[in-house]
Amino acid sequence: MLDLAKDVESLTNFKRNTASYLERIKESRRPLVLTVDGKAEVVVQDAESYQKLLELVDSIEAIEGIQAGLNAVREGRIFPAKQSLKELKQKHGISS
Repeated sequence: MLDLAKDVESLTNFKRNTASYLERIKESRRPLVLTVDGKAEVVVQDAESYQKLLELVDSIEAIEGIQAGLNAVREGRIFPAKQSLKELKQKHGISS
């Protein structure tokens, strides 16, 4: 987890001490916010933590998709395939 009191540094300091900052990031598993002219510009984090973050985003997106589908069923916007095919056949006069 990011700690704004400890995990914010200037880009200039990062450039001067890159090796020590990278070691700190790897050990702590916390990202580092780099600033330019006092404003946050970029976040640096270890690859393993970034991969975990991407996996969490994928999981959240899947859950949101499932929830949207369930809501559509509850709201009556989704029908079983057999029912939909039967209605299409009737509508267009197609025999089985």
